[in-house]
Amino acid sequence: MTAQDATAVIRRYFDAFNSGDLDAMLTLLSDDVRHDVNQGERRIGKHAFAEFCSGMNTSYKETARDLVIMASEDGGRAAAEFVIDGTYLETYQGLPDAEGQSYELPVGSFFEIQGGKITRVTTYYNMTDWTWQVGGAAA
Repeated sequence: MTAQDATAVIRRYFDAFNSGDLDAMLTLLSDDVRHDVNQGERRIGKHAFAEFCSGMNTSYKETARDLVIMASEDGGRAAAEFVIDGTYLETYQGLPDAEGQSYELPVGSFFEIQGGKITRVTTYYNMTDWTWQVGGAAA
């Protein structure tokens, strides 16, 4: 796999994310994908990833823009920097009340790729910034 191949996989991942196509996202993941989200617990496997995304899709409508993808020469690792444009639709457990608030949040995601499949997704963002944007008290 090359850096160009890895970049193409990550671009397809974000195209699927932006179109809300969870099935397309899942086809890009290994069966035992490791998924780490900022300030959350690790999930392992496609099923756990799909459950997480389903919950997120209930509470948030998000689109990634200004996407920049970087990949190692061997295509084994990649990173993406982007901005999420979002709407907070339904209150997520332990977070401020949802009232349709909009937010714009810089995000970084890191990936490992083997055999053309994503084996790790790690995502970071500033939770204090998000909380402030939706009108909650700073964390």
